[in-house]
Amino acid sequence: MSPPRTELSVPKYRQVFDTIKGDILSGRYRAGQKLPSETALLKRFQTSRITVGRALRELKLSGLIQTRAGSGSYVATAPAEDSGLMFGLLVPNMADTEIFGPICRGMSEAPGASKHALLWGNLTADPQTKAEQAWQLCQQYINKKVAGLFFAPLERIAESDYANQRVIAAVERVRMPLILLDRCYLPYPNRSRHDLVGIDHRRAGYMVAEHLIRLGCQRIVFLAYTNAASTIGARIAGYREALFVSGMPVEPGLVQMLINADESEIQRMMETLRPDAIIGANDRTAGHAMHTLIRLKYRIPEDVRIVGIDDVEYASLLPVPLTTVHQPCREIGITAVNAMLERINTPEMPTRDILLDCKLVIRDSCGARAGTSATAVNTAS
Repeated sequence: MSPPRTELSVPKYRQVFDTIKGDILSGRYRAGQKLPSETALLKRFQTSRITVGRALRELKLSGLIQTRAGSGSYVATAPAEDSGLMFGLLVPNMADTEIFGPICRGMSEAPGASKHALLWGNLTADPQTKAEQAWQLCQQYINKKVAGLFFAPLERIAESDYANQRVIAAVERVRMPLILLDRCYLPYPNRSRHDLVGIDHRRAGYMVAEHLIRLGCQRIVFLAYTNAASTIGARIAGYREALFVSGMPVEPGLVQMLINADESEIQRMMETLRPDAIIGANDRTAGHAMHTLIRLKYRIPEDVRIVGIDDVEYASLLPVPLTTVHQPCREIGITAVNAMLERINTPEMPTRDILLDCKLVIRDSCGARAGTSATAVNTAS
């Protein structure tokens, strides 16, 4: 099945309606304020008087404006900052990725969030139905006419690309503001037309690889799963760049894409590649590798050093506390809410990537400070 078309097919009167509605909800036109004249609206939207008239009638029927004979149209609703807005949260991989819980808590703690509401849809962990669940939840948000959508694109299922483009196309058809969380849904170097809030994943990959190189590691394996998110590709790019800059050979075989991460895969990798260090694409991957290597009688960090990326809650509780890159999840959530409110108030702003700083957290698994307490080192330039 081919991906849905992304171009807008919304009737012109509906585009006028949605734009003026957005202006009202964002506070551009405030309660009691007179709207521009029909002549001014004709010029603004480059359309016919019939189209503008229909849009104004729809706004009146929706209770957003009032008309006064011989005077014009006036805003009837309270501004968004007083009445509050309702947003939708669509995170299909919530159960699979530990970063989104803290991100969502950060969203609820954002200074501007107290006036607004966040709808948190229910998705089961069944990978067979995840794409359809995401689509149904998207439709619910559209039907409820939420003011904006926070979306973390699907990953790790075969139909991820189609499912993500289907959601994006539906949101764009109704001209709903959308903020991408953590990652874009398009492969690099393509870029969507929506704001993104997260970290620089390429930089995170570079940081952990550079740290291991400085410790003297010569054969560093990057470990990931198949059908991984675009963020993993960015982390691999950073890892390869660090190898290149240091003068080490960039061997394609050192990037291992696992199917199930079972014991036989890890054992084969260790016997054929003989790495002295492993970078997990994220903390979950690094943690699985650590447990497997311990069962296979490898010592960490004496026989092989392990690092991860994300700094999830259990990273310090693994059998050997994990060195990792701390992703500021709470701050990502707060920033996402601020970005949404800015986008609603200033829809003509250029599309933005808002990338927050991340830090290297050194623990025992890399061998740098075995036996000491966790120490955070800021490697920001």
